Amino acid sequence: MYVIVGLGNPDKEYDNTRHNIGFSAIDYLADKYDIRVNEVKHKAMLGKGIINGQKVVLVKPLTYMNLSGEAVRAVIDYYKIEEENELIVIYDDISLDVGQLRIRKKGSAGGHNGIKNIILHLGHDTFERIKIGVGEKPKGYDLADYVLGHFSKEELTIMSESMKNVDGAVNLMLQDQVDEAMNQYNKKRG
Repeated sequence: MYVIVGLGNPDKEYDNTRHNIGFSAIDYLADKYDIRVNEVKHKAMLGKGIINGQKVVLVKPLTYMNLSGEAVRAVIDYYKIEEENELIVIYDDISLDVGQLRIRKKGSAGGHNGIKNIILHLGHDTFERIKIGVGEKPKGYDLADYVLGHFSKEELTIMSESMKNVDGAVNLMLQDQVDEAMNQYNKKRG
């Protein structure tokens, strides 16, 4: 069984913002594989289903971004998964171009507070992740305002294409082919 967590903030005002791209990815997967993410448990919204023959639990933490580790820890403990290779975390990255993916098996938080909190609650940084680029903050912008802002129409088109790549990467990762996912999807767009 795999636990796939998308990071975001639960309030409606954060829907479809840059910082909530992890939630958007979970919604995309839920739609595509007909998984209802509607059970409130372990400080998160959960949905159980099958993707590419694998049992999965799709997770959207309800703790707010900075406390994501609380929900992740609770879900991992409940389902007794091995977080090193049965946990996939999907989240936004401002150091990548809009829509660009970066798949990793481990690593630091890179300044992302949600990932920082997950690392704190797991006690290590070895878990698979898919970073989705949301573009660099323009000069003069406040970081919080930028990541809590919405995508332009052009960026939304790119992000919708990017979701197909997230799906492709997840499918490979569920077949224990993380290296292949990295080879295929860790490329600059265009």
